[in-house]
Amino acid sequence: MAQMDAKRAEKISKALSDPTRLKILDEIRKKEDYLYCVDLYDNIKLAQPSISHHLKQLTDTSILLSEKEGRNIKYMLNNEVIDEYIDFLQALKK
Repeated sequence: MAQMDAKRAEKISKALSDPTRLKILDEIRKKEDYLYCVDLYDNIKLAQPSISHHLKQLTDTSILLSEKEGRNIKYMLNNEVIDEYIDFLQALKK
């Protein structure tokens, strides 16, 4: 597993500082595998452009992976990046 640098951890921290983005991650986690973009609109009470903005912020950090499937996009948690981020935070307390 690669070690995360401070700049990347900062970008992830900024992305996670928004409660809507945390809710998006939680919704995807509940599905255990992936969640289609259209499914998020049912669970998050925001306009489509707002949800798309939040999804872009999360995919830009690589916490979320996106995959186009026909006309839909499905989103999955990137556990490898999440583990790297957790390891980075753990190293701060040592």
